[in-house]
Amino acid sequence: MTATTDGSTGALPSRAAAASDTDTEEAAGATEAARRAVTHATEFLLAQQDAQGWWKGDLETNVTMDAEDLLLRQFLGVRDEATTRASALFIRGEQREDGTWATFYGGPGDLSATVEAYVALRLAGDAPEAPHMAKASAWIRDQGGIAAARVFTRIWLALFGWWKWDDLPELPPELIYFPSWFPLNIYDFGCWARQTIVPLTVVSAKRPVRPAPFALDELHTDPAVPNPPRPLAPATSWEGAFQRMDKALHAFRKVAPKRLRQAAMNTAARWIIERQENDGCWGGIQPPAVYSVIALYLLGYDLQHPVMREGLASLDRFAVWREDGARMIEACQSPVWDTCLAIIALVDGGLPADHPQLVKAADWMLGEEIVRPGDWAVRRPGLPPGGWAFEFHNDNYPDIDDTAEVILALRRVRHHDPERVEKAIARGVRWNLGMQSKNGGWGAFDVDNTSTLPNLLPFCDFGEVIDPPSADVTAHVVEMLAVEGLAHDPRTRRGIAWLLAEQEPEGAWFGRWGVNYIYGTGSVVPALVTAGIPASHPAIRRAVAWLETVQNDDGGWGEDLRSYRNSGRWSGRGASTPSQTAWALMALLAAGERESKAVRRGVEWLAATQRRDGSWDEPYFTGTGFPWDFSINYHLYRQVFPLTALGRYLNGDPFPARDEAEGA
Repeated sequence: MTATTDGSTGALPSRAAAASDTDTEEAAGATEAARRAVTHATEFLLAQQDAQGWWKGDLETNVTMDAEDLLLRQFLGVRDEATTRASALFIRGEQREDGTWATFYGGPGDLSATVEAYVALRLAGDAPEAPHMAKASAWIRDQGGIAAARVFTRIWLALFGWWKWDDLPELPPELIYFPSWFPLNIYDFGCWARQTIVPLTVVSAKRPVRPAPFALDELHTDPAVPNPPRPLAPATSWEGAFQRMDKALHAFRKVAPKRLRQAAMNTAARWIIERQENDGCWGGIQPPAVYSVIALYLLGYDLQHPVMREGLASLDRFAVWREDGARMIEACQSPVWDTCLAIIALVDGGLPADHPQLVKAADWMLGEEIVRPGDWAVRRPGLPPGGWAFEFHNDNYPDIDDTAEVILALRRVRHHDPERVEKAIARGVRWNLGMQSKNGGWGAFDVDNTSTLPNLLPFCDFGEVIDPPSADVTAHVVEMLAVEGLAHDPRTRRGIAWLLAEQEPEGAWFGRWGVNYIYGTGSVVPALVTAGIPASHPAIRRAVAWLETVQNDDGGWGEDLRSYRNSGRWSGRGASTPSQTAWALMALLAAGERESKAVRRGVEWLAATQRRDGSWDEPYFTGTGFPWDFSINYHLYRQVFPLTALGRYLNGDPFPARDEAEGA
């Protein structure tokens, strides 16, 4: 026995007991910090809601959107000084010290983005000898000049004679006639590529050239030989075969029957016009709208034609005007996605399910349901429509991922018209089930969009052009089906089996639409657990172990976009970000790790990095359009996902795990 400080005798507390007391105190501190953070985050997010009921954060990509917007206006003869000045202000502000432009925050200089930004600033009046321009042009030459830029960049330059059309891959408009079962038909391409390629076949056939307002000799390694010949790959390789096919298409161009070519372009025009949305855009995304306007203009549609007038007006709605007068172009807008994620975050954070702002948001989402067939019906002609798109207006391309998350959001709201909600959910569930691919997974927009041939075309040198099933989309659908009581449905179990087979050896899952392995893992683990896979399952334990090994010293998680190119070095590695920390926490919490040190440290990091107004700062890009090639900073991700994770830390999962999925 040992004397105590008050003179009595008693046993000193053991080290284990002291450690236990410390752990308890630290857990209590984390809980209190999480409560404060949730309160402030909820207040901030509620204040961001639009009067109509939706949420939308800025969707930041890179300066090619802004450069191509100016080039379009130059081509059409509608470029004005105010727009040019505001766009140039934004583009200049994104230039790095080395004179380059990157495609994501902290990333390396990108040749094509730098070429396009440079040309846009020349249009705005920046002199080539100005220091910032001279830096850019020197770097461009060092990287191989315009000749080394991607095809899409050289198409823009060809519109003004800065590049020769003969030196671009051929894209014949007769492609529109290929039946859906024929290789390389337009429905073999992902919807975003399809909407771009159809109008570009018209542009490729017409080969327009507008007088260039200046020369670009400073962007060639040798202006006398701007495009040195490239060696042909072996004919026995896919690359070589497609190179020779492109040569044959160039030859066909010279002998193509004029009536056939004109008919093909007219058919392409009808295809384009039929897919124009009610607000004038195409697919709710900027690139197809730009190319569709050019194609129709080349076919004789004047700028006052209703289709053209509404198309041009829609492009202005992609502009975000900043306080300093700069004008940034969004590649897309994400109100449906942002709204369903905001609802999930608020309810998981403890907001009552019948809160008026949640009901208003649900009303708005119900009004956005798509009830007519779109391009997806080419592969699923008998499937009744139902579901939601990503954007304000995009009835042709509902999104499987959005549909699953909207249903999960609607299930969290106590609505005054439950019958309406149930019918909308039933249609969405039926449509999602009908969009399952043969391998058991789900893509984002289409069924079995898995042919690899489009990726081999010389024309397709930028990003993904197909839409195969991905772990993140499949996980969201599986989670939704489990919440709807369909965990034992054979189609759900096929999805579960596909997910388990897709796990990486180290325990993570690849994230197609978010960066990257942290996003994939943060999506899959909650889905599997909700569908009945026990937290003790080896796949879940491997995921937990991997997340713990990649936690940063500061307690957060982060992953650089370079993991798409070098997963060995960058998988789960990068500066801590609020959204990626939240994804990791959502996985760990679903796996039953609430009391773990990793979870506590992650919660503490989120609470400590929250700003006074209840928001978080996140300059890093954690969203993905095309892995590595086209990255996205969703400005609402930094808000909704931390609130979701902290809410689940405090309140648990709103949809606890269902029965164990038999046979999974």
